[in-house]
Amino acid sequence: MQQHSGSEFGSAWQMIVHGTPSTKIVMAVLAILSLVSWTLIVRKSLQFRRLHSEADQFLDRIESAGSLDEAYSWVRGMGDSPFTRLFKRGAAFFGELRPGAARAGSEVRGLSPAQLEVLRIVLEKEEGEERDELASGLNWLAIIASVAPLLGLLGTVLGVMNSFLAVAGAGSSSITVVAPGVAEALVATAGGLVVAIPAAMAYNYLLGRLNRFSAELEGISSELIGALAREGRI
Repeated sequence: MQQHSGSEFGSAWQMIVHGTPSTKIVMAVLAILSLVSWTLIVRKSLQFRRLHSEADQFLDRIESAGSLDEAYSWVRGMGDSPFTRLFKRGAAFFGELRPGAARAGSEVRGLSPAQLEVLRIVLEKEEGEERDELASGLNWLAIIASVAPLLGLLGTVLGVMNSFLAVAGAGSSSITVVAPGVAEALVATAGGLVVAIPAAMAYNYLLGRLNRFSAELEGISSELIGALAREGRI
């Protein structure tokens, strides 16, 4: 069974190596797209895994903090991440709206309903910026998943055309004349599908992880506003 698979791979490779220039060009482009696709898949998967772990630790620490001041002091000592940037941005904007209100025991009146809505908008804007930054690269997976099959089909069409030209030149329609060219042409279609299928699966999987990341950011924004409300600062 393994020998049969190796033979098929060897035959396909031989068809590519000894194929027409159009087949070689299409397969070379598909190889480049496959390399780009797998690089993005690995990099983004590791990035999402790291961010998910950081989000759990961040929320656990914020929820266990005795006060907002304690939480903010801890956040300032953390490394830079989407979660710390969001928290710091929200806390800083709250301080700009009501100078002195962010201090524990302050007698400065909290936010009005309009100012609270503005704070929510600022947090949502920061969430959107973090999401857009993390989403960079995912659109390339979608492009590769869409373009690769079309490139494979283009290679197949060109290969079939060359096959028919070879038949006309040989003056014979024998299967031994037609089959090699058709087989070579179909290799391009197979190559396009091999590149497109992992890219499409990874895109949908990573898109789900991106939505989960957005939910985690929203949870941090809600926790910040909730902490302000519990301490009577809004």
